[in-house]
Amino acid sequence: MSGRGKGGKAKAKAKTRSFRAGLQFPVGRVHRFLRKGHYANRIGSGAPVYLAAVLEYLSAEILELAGNAARDNKKARIVPRHLQLAVRNDEELNKLLSGVTIASGGVLPNIQAVLLPKKNEKLPKPAAAK
Repeated sequence: MSGRGKGGKAKAKAKTRSFRAGLQFPVGRVHRFLRKGHYANRIGSGAPVYLAAVLEYLSAEILELAGNAARDNKKARIVPRHLQLAVRNDEELNKLLSGVTIASGGVLPNIQAVLLPKKNEKLPKPAAAK
């Protein structure tokens, strides 16, 4: 006889807090960072879930805009330049990340209107060779 008992219930598979909350970001890791960071003496059980959800939302928002920027430039891969264009062209994200420097991001294309040629002004015609 094998000592398996009387066919009791098998142990349920563990469900992560990320799975329970329907998130991709790791709730357990965020909770650990909150505890190790000494932000407060005690950390509630809902705080890491909420923070992970906020981080996931912000990441998805930036990635969507960066993906659009990459597609506009006919590229299949998102590079730091696309992240820079996405963040700086969005008013709210630009305000949130105003103090952030994105490495290899470059600058936004901007030519002052004074430097552009006037629309009604015609270019001078070169003198005909004699």
